[in-house]
Amino acid sequence: MKAIIRKNKISGEMNVPSSKSHIIRAVTIAAMANGTSVIKNPLNSQDSRAALKAAEKFGAKCTITEDQWIIEGAGDNLKTPDDVVNVDNSGTTLYFMTGLASLLTDWTVFTGDKSIRQRPAKPLLDALNTLGATAFTTRTGVNSPPYLVKGPIKAGKAKVMNGPSQYISALLLAAPMCEGLTIIEYENPIETPYIEMTIDWMKRTGITVNYEEGNFKHFEVEGKQEYKPFNRVMPSDWSSVAFPLAAGLTPGSELVINNMDFDDKQGDSIIVEILQNMGANIQVDRENHKLKIIGDKKLKGITVDIASTPDVLPILSVVASLAEGTTIIDNVAGVRAKETDRVDVMTKELRKMGAKIEAEHNRMIIYGGQNLRGAEVESYHDHRVAMALSVAGLFADGETVVNDAECVDVTFPNFYQILNKVGAGFVIEE
Repeated sequence: MKAIIRKNKISGEMNVPSSKSHIIRAVTIAAMANGTSVIKNPLNSQDSRAALKAAEKFGAKCTITEDQWIIEGAGDNLKTPDDVVNVDNSGTTLYFMTGLASLLTDWTVFTGDKSIRQRPAKPLLDALNTLGATAFTTRTGVNSPPYLVKGPIKAGKAKVMNGPSQYISALLLAAPMCEGLTIIEYENPIETPYIEMTIDWMKRTGITVNYEEGNFKHFEVEGKQEYKPFNRVMPSDWSSVAFPLAAGLTPGSELVINNMDFDDKQGDSIIVEILQNMGANIQVDRENHKLKIIGDKKLKGITVDIASTPDVLPILSVVASLAEGTTIIDNVAGVRAKETDRVDVMTKELRKMGAKIEAEHNRMIIYGGQNLRGAEVESYHDHRVAMALSVAGLFADGETVVNDAECVDVTFPNFYQILNKVGAGFVIEE
């Protein structure tokens, strides 16, 4: 599918889908709980469906309706999947379900799409092996899926030197179902808001996690705890909000985004502050749960550290290309191990549109103020790249074509249709 975009402004009110990060944590915990959980306002995206399919393979029973998912947890009766667990494009599902597999006495096999089969997993597998599991990849010298996991893990001490926060979340989620005290050490914490989100979910469902708040290097979890079923409304996804938020900065635009939870622990809510620091006219209405964006300000370059919020990089690199002056995006190395090497991909594709960018291993330097021009660009089947480049097209002279744009379904189903309702003018060709 191709998305064809021309320079445009947007105006009106809209909602964004619920949070993928919350949904996958909800599904994972619901599968481990004894009893029935209800997930309201679910996100019917590719990644969410991958989590549901995986949970069912481990013994959960899922009933799906338009406005809620009802999950009967397997709890103490988690079972070894009778088939390969294919997580499609969902890295979070891969890592979290690996934690579940480590609790079981037989082999579970994990794989996914081409991107997943390039995702690093060795630090997580090494940690599970330290706790008594047997886990290994199938290809010599390749530390990515396909891989096999056989438990059960036992309480003990596991250390993760570096890697994405999902490794720590996977270990935390599995630890309460072991016997005894599990200690998890994380040498170089990144993406810490996501760890906070995991711990918040665990606390809400009856699990005690001991750690020093603000310090994400040492965690202690007692075993033989039991996840309680829950009934919860999923909040809007701040990672998805970033794209219409940036689109609302096009000159002459005025957009309101409804149903925002300003107290939620999603780290990507920092995008509002980042854009405000760049000079954007964004008004926060906490009482009415609204964001208002007016595209009437010139933006300026800033220096920003995204170690804790790597998913903002694609759209931030677009906005930085438009801002006057230089923007430095620090601590980008972790973004290179997402669905694509997003540093390399965004540098390459935005250069096609006239942006001036230097990319180093751990930072991007973007010399803004360039007039973007339309071009044919590649999404690399990465949902955040596709959405970011589509927004870039709203600022660019001429016509922009984003290839393989259907990948937006991973986190933002109907992205193009929803933005068209506020005037974006995207044209979709199958």
